[in-house]
Amino acid sequence: MSKVYDLIINGGGMAGATLAWGLNYILGSDRALNIAIIEASSDDQNHAGFDARVIALSYGSRQILEQLDLWDSYQALVTPIEKISVTDRGHFGQTSLHPSEYQLPHLGYVVELADSGRLLMDKLSTASIAQNVTWYRPNSIEKLTQHQEHVDVTLADGQQLSAKLIVAADGAFSKVRSLLNIDKTVTQFGQSAIIANVETSSAHQGEAFERFTESGPLAFLPMSQGRSSVVWSMNTDDVAVVIALDDNAFLAALQQAFGFRLGTMVKTGQRFSYPLNQNVANVHTHHRTALVGNAAQALHPIAGQGFNLGLRDVAALIDVIATAVMADVDIGSYQSLNQYQKARVNDQAQTINATSSLVSLFSNNHWPLVAGRNMALAVADCVAPLKKPVAEQMLGWRHQLSRLAKHQVQV
Repeated sequence: MSKVYDLIINGGGMAGATLAWGLNYILGSDRALNIAIIEASSDDQNHAGFDARVIALSYGSRQILEQLDLWDSYQALVTPIEKISVTDRGHFGQTSLHPSEYQLPHLGYVVELADSGRLLMDKLSTASIAQNVTWYRPNSIEKLTQHQEHVDVTLADGQQLSAKLIVAADGAFSKVRSLLNIDKTVTQFGQSAIIANVETSSAHQGEAFERFTESGPLAFLPMSQGRSSVVWSMNTDDVAVVIALDDNAFLAALQQAFGFRLGTMVKTGQRFSYPLNQNVANVHTHHRTALVGNAAQALHPIAGQGFNLGLRDVAALIDVIATAVMADVDIGSYQSLNQYQKARVNDQAQTINATSSLVSLFSNNHWPLVAGRNMALAVADCVAPLKKPVAEQMLGWRHQLSRLAKHQVQV
């Protein structure tokens, strides 16, 4: 017999865990949903989504986390971004963003995924939440069947679950998306990213850097203990050679690409790499199914928009589900899923297009594009209003904020 839930979430990483917490927080104990989370990893220490990488939270993401009563907990973990500098290696164009230009306390925040994972697992294990959330881990979906009024799943260990709605929060290689034969559009940039945490001789003082090089974008994000997180994009063919360098040779190569704005490169941690492809699902809803985060769209890390876009997916879905629950409407109905789709389509399209355009513009060494982008950076640095559209996109508050605050919040 199937175990019956209100909602099944496939994937207990950042998107899935935040969705489960947010729904319970917004709806409160009187209306709490019975949620099943299916997760492939045995615990958050081994979760691929909580690895050595960091995420840059936009200011708009902070506002969503505040509405979900998570920000106070995150504050102890984050490093504020006090300034963002954008440069083009070997060329004159550059610009910078400051929080005072936009009447904000900070431009954004950097948090380590491992820290964020522990925070969310702690939140979901509290007594008031744990009674409404059942974990199936380590486990995976082997079969998914959609019915008119519900969806059934069969797990790898043979257990059967049923719910009104299933949410795919299972990443760029979503099993739910695959089982439902939802097509995706893949853009291969021919690049991979090398990830490392480094120490420099000069303090970063909260400054983030986006530097465009001949091989691809190079980002430095400020971290705790004076460290910086490096995301170095380059041609995939070159990655194996750079990964194989010893620490001193790697730091020398990184120094040459980045320059001396943070002094000299002193120390590097373990290095990781992964391919940079854009995966966008052709539809983000299906019968009794919603896609969020990287399952809906996995982006190139340039400008750091992937997680922030996914968090806006989660916030919108929480809003739609909470609205349905309070109106006694089926949370998996076409009406509810259509509201989610309509709420997200413009933001998703704009962010996806902006990200892919930036990759094309700043990973191209064709001289007319180089000249044009450097002129644009130089002019934008002198004419503040020209920076505003870029800043709004990066800071995440151009988009209509979630309406979560309209729901009665119960702790």
